[in-house]
Amino acid sequence: MKLSAPPWPRIAADLALLTALGLFMGAVGPFGSDFLPAARRYPYWCASIVGGGAIGIAIDETLGLRVGGLARRVAATVAVMTPLVSLYIAWLAHTVFHQPLHAVTVGLPWQVLVISTLVMSVRALVWRSPRTVVQTRTVVAPPLPEAEAAFRRRLSAKRRAARLIAIEAHDHYLRVHTDAGSELVTLRFADALAELALAHGFQTHRSWWIAADAIESVRWRRGAGEARLAGDLIAPISRAHAPNLKAAGWR
Repeated sequence: MKLSAPPWPRIAADLALLTALGLFMGAVGPFGSDFLPAARRYPYWCASIVGGGAIGIAIDETLGLRVGGLARRVAATVAVMTPLVSLYIAWLAHTVFHQPLHAVTVGLPWQVLVISTLVMSVRALVWRSPRTVVQTRTVVAPPLPEAEAAFRRRLSAKRRAARLIAIEAHDHYLRVHTDAGSELVTLRFADALAELALAHGFQTHRSWWIAADAIESVRWRRGAGEARLAGDLIAPISRAHAPNLKAAGWR
């Protein structure tokens, strides 16, 4: 989701979205509420959606930020907000319609789950940032033969002369990706970086190094991103190492 918008315009936009959804629910009259007169049905649904949505947004903007992926973030937010919103709706129905609380709560969590999923999914889609894919490539000179020589001697004969694509750290091992396949090498990541210091490549993450000429595209999101490499390999780009790739033209 896009989180860079100024707070007040974003709050106003969220409020407008929730109000529109509340009016929609008032027009539809789900869960047997269509028998209510319009003068009571619309305010009830607007209060339900705006109030419950505010609870969901508060959760999404705090706990939800720690969950990666649009679908997983929505699911986590809905799971946390459902019991809280159920209590709010029970209080609202008790206050507005003077219904006993035990009568209101029967089947309410399921209804709240359905509506919350709808509301938070719509909001997530509205605020979702378009993925930016860099179509241009940075042209770099091929590395000098000796730049990778020390590191290549650690590889098997099958891959020693292959095109180096990326290195991925796994504890005290490295998974070396080449166009002739990958293999595990016993070496610390820091030592591998030292041996490849003169090679054309980038450290993109605390556990990833990628060859510059293997990058096919870069996708950015919230300061971090991912690089698509030759062989359909995807390498993460952390915020700490993003400036190196952006300086090389991957914006």
